Amino acid sequence: MNIKKAILAVLMTAALAGCETQTESQQRATTGALVGGAGGALVGQAIGGNTKSTVIGAAGGALLGAVVGSATTPQRRGEQLCRYQDRYGRIYTAPCDDRYYNGDY
Repeated sequence: MNIKKAILAVLMTAALAGCETQTESQQRATTGALVGGAGGALVGQAIGGNTKSTVIGAAGGALLGAVVGSATTPQRRGEQLCRYQDRYGRIYTAPCDDRYYNGDY
């Protein structure tokens, strides 16, 4: 049993060590996948009571957790790009101005 705990600790450390260079959205997706996978495994085990149910619950929970974690990342002001057209008709992208954030379009 101690070997399983040691392997689990090494895997968790490796998974979390990769979070250092990720963007906030990627970190939230990773955290959501870890939490969702753990929760899904618990629910799958409680409902089915066998390994197959646990694995299906973990996979479903991880997928749902990653999607929710990524989708709920707040947009920082200035990260959103808008399309503009200059007086010569050329279209370009640039950070959105206050009209975008105030809904004045």
